[in-house]
Amino acid sequence: MFTGLISHMARVASIDARSIGLAVSGAAGRFKIGSSLAVNGVCLTVARKRPGQLGFDVSPETFSRTNLAALKKGDRVNCEPSLKMGDPLGGHLVSGHVDACAPILEIERMAGGFARLRVALPERLRGLVAEKGSVAVDGVSLTVSGVGDDYFEAALIPETLSATNLGSRRSRERVNLEADLIGRYVFSILESRGLVRA
Repeated sequence: MFTGLISHMARVASIDARSIGLAVSGAAGRFKIGSSLAVNGVCLTVARKRPGQLGFDVSPETFSRTNLAALKKGDRVNCEPSLKMGDPLGGHLVSGHVDACAPILEIERMAGGFARLRVALPERLRGLVAEKGSVAVDGVSLTVSGVGDDYFEAALIPETLSATNLGSRRSRERVNLEADLIGRYVFSILESRGLVRA
C-alpha cells in the first residue's frame, strides 16, 4: 500500500521488456530482496540488488498495462516505498495496481509556477474519477479539479512539478492511472445492486 506522495525520483539503469527486467539507480531508502517499491505508480518487488541499483522482474502483463515498457535508459521515474503501519497518510490510499494507461492531452503552464494537467479518461474509469476526488497519475496523488466526457484535469503545484517527473512530461506521453481505492469499492457495490452502470 502507498500514499501517492513521491519520496524521490530515480533513473532507469536498464530495461528489457523481452526479458521482463527493469533496474533503477538512485532509489533512496533501505530495501531488501522482497521489498515493495512503487515505480511510476506500479507496485514492484525488489528482486536484485547491486550497489546503488535495484532490479525488478516485471511481468508481460504489467508491461502491457502500464507505461513501463516505454521507458528508456536514463528516464526519471517516480518512486515511493511501501507504507508502514503508523506512517502518516498524506495523500490517499494507493494500491500500486494500475487501472489504465492514458495519454496526456495538455499541460498548461500557469502563473506562479503552477500548471493545469489534462489527461484522457478511459471509458472504464469514467465512473471512478470525480471532481474533488483523488487519482494517482504515475503514482502521484492528485486532486481532480474537473471531469469532462473523456478527460479529467488536475492542478499541479510547483512542489509537485519539481519533486516528480510530471514536471518534465509532455502532451501525448502516456501516464499510469489508478482510481481512488475507496471510490472503486463504492462503485462496485452500487454496480452490483444495479444502481450504476460501468
